[in-house]
Amino acid sequence: MIPQAVTEWLREETGIQLRPSTARSLSGGCINEARLVEAEDGSLVFLKFNQRHQLPLFEAEKLSLDLLRSTGVIRVPAPYCHAVIGDQAAFAMEGIRLTNRSDSASQETMGSALANLHQSLSPSGEFGADFDNHIGATPQPNPGTESWADFFTENRLEYQFQLAESRCHKFRNARALLDAVHSHLSSLDIAPSLLHGDLWGGNVSFDEGGAPVLFDPATYFGDREADLAFTHLFGGFGPGFYEAYRSKFPEVEPVRETIYNLYHLLNHFNLFGGSYASQAESSIQQILATL
Repeated sequence: MIPQAVTEWLREETGIQLRPSTARSLSGGCINEARLVEAEDGSLVFLKFNQRHQLPLFEAEKLSLDLLRSTGVIRVPAPYCHAVIGDQAAFAMEGIRLTNRSDSASQETMGSALANLHQSLSPSGEFGADFDNHIGATPQPNPGTESWADFFTENRLEYQFQLAESRCHKFRNARALLDAVHSHLSSLDIAPSLLHGDLWGGNVSFDEGGAPVLFDPATYFGDREADLAFTHLFGGFGPGFYEAYRSKFPEVEPVRETIYNLYHLLNHFNLFGGSYASQAESSIQQILATL
């Protein structure tokens, strides 16, 4: 069931009248509780809940969804409103009936849509965003930065190394790695493309009409290869996806795939610990041996 206070809040904010008895639990990622609820008009509403001090996480997610929606090239849930209701933070957005599609045509549609998204460039010409957000539960700083090399080494890799040190884990050769990555990225001409930012198979699906849908973003403007690289780390994308994407953009260079995925390995270590430390160490050595 949905608390009456949440039902009243949503009606006051949006005019949407929920049918609380239809609520069912869904996965809200590793950090949120989630419910999918029918409205009186037959539409769906997706509700996320967390501790009240986590409201900024929902505020940033709304900004990320708004930014992705503004391109008009791929479907994302429309964000409605967020607030502290009683002892919890709540976020309401459009509910979408999702379907799993692995056929080649659907994968090609997704690949083309992602390429179109990456053609949306930063209006200011800077990397980052007008707001900070989160990658999972980890804060993700997005200060506007003219240099991609500066942005990625300082606000992605170095930031994660600092978080690891706060957990009393120091990665070997971190400084050498940062210097090598900065030098490599400085040699490239990279456009600040709009990224989903957390693009693995669990954050991608299709609506009932077969249109691709993105959700749970960690959006910012960066190297398009960073999005594409992460699609390889945990699987979830078929050959048609990459074929369609490559018709508009080249595939990610192997060394940069390792560089960009190191960010996610470090983040997973900082969130979950375990074997992610050894995977990150292996990537560091591989990058240093290549550059």
